Amino acid sequence: PRLLSQFFFADERVTRVVAEINGLDAELDPQQYLVLLNQLHLSQAHLLAVLERIMEECIPTQRHSRDYLVKFPEELLVDNLGNHMLFAAECLLAGTFLEVEEADGAQLRPQARNLLCSLELVRTVLREQSLSQPSSYPEPVRAVLIQFDQLFAEFELSYVSSLVAVKSPEEIYRQQEIIVLFCETVERALHLGYLTQEMIDGYEPLLMFTIPRLAIISGLLIYPEGPLSLERSPEEMSRVFSPFYNLLKKIRDLLRVLSAEELCLLERSLCRAE
Repeated sequence: PRLLSQFFFADERVTRVVAEINGLDAELDPQQYLVLLNQLHLSQAHLLAVLERIMEECIPTQRHSRDYLVKFPEELLVDNLGNHMLFAAECLLAGTFLEVEEADGAQLRPQARNLLCSLELVRTVLREQSLSQPSSYPEPVRAVLIQFDQLFAEFELSYVSSLVAVKSPEEIYRQQEIIVLFCETVERALHLGYLTQEMIDGYEPLLMFTIPRLAIISGLLIYPEGPLSLERSPEEMSRVFSPFYNLLKKIRDLLRVLSAEELCLLERSLCRAE
C-alpha cells in the first residue's frame, strides 16, 4: 500500500520496457516494436499517476498552481494529458516536431530537456528512498518533487500555448458571466414555475434546450448589463454569442414590444417546444 513501493515497481516496468525497445530492431520486427511502444505508453502513464499521488501526499501545499488549465480548450483536458506532455518533451529533445512549428519547437527544447532531466532525478531519488525508508519523505525528496512539479507545469503551459490559442483572462471572465446568467435563469424559471426541481434533479433532456432559450430572453431583457449586453461591440462579447450579434438585436427589439402576459406565454412555449 505504500506509494513509494508502488512507484518502485512502476519505475521497474518502465525501465524494463525501455530496455526491450532498445534491444529490438524495429525494422526486423515492426509489430513487436509497436506492441512495446504501447506498453511504454501505458507504463509511463501509470508511473506519472503514482508520482502525482506522491506529490499530493508529500507536497500538497507546495504544488505549482494549475489555474492556467482553465485557459485550455476543453478537448485537451483529458486524463492522459500529462503523459502526452511527457511524450512531447521526449520528441522535442530528439529533434522531432510532431505538433509544433520548428521555430516553436526550438524554443521549447530547453524546457523539455530540463523537464526530462528533472524526471530522471525524481525517479532516482524516489527509487533510493523506496529501498531505504519507504514511509518518509525527507527534505531532499521534497525539493526534487517541488522542482519537477514546477518544470512540468511550465512546460505544459508553454507547449499547449504553442499548439492552440489559449483563452485570455477576458474570455474566461465572459464565460463566468454566462455561467452566472444560466444560474440566474434557472432560479427565475423555478420561481415562475417554468421548470421544476424534479426536472433538474432528474437531468431532464429537454433542459438542454429550454435553459439556453430562457437564458437568451433573460440576458436581453432581465439582465441587460450581463454577457448578452448589446451595448458592447461584438468583439467584446463572448465567442459563444458574438457571431449572432445582429440576430440578438432583432430578438431584443421583438421582445420589447411584448406585454408581460405575452412574454410569459412565450417563455412557457419555449419550455415545451422541442
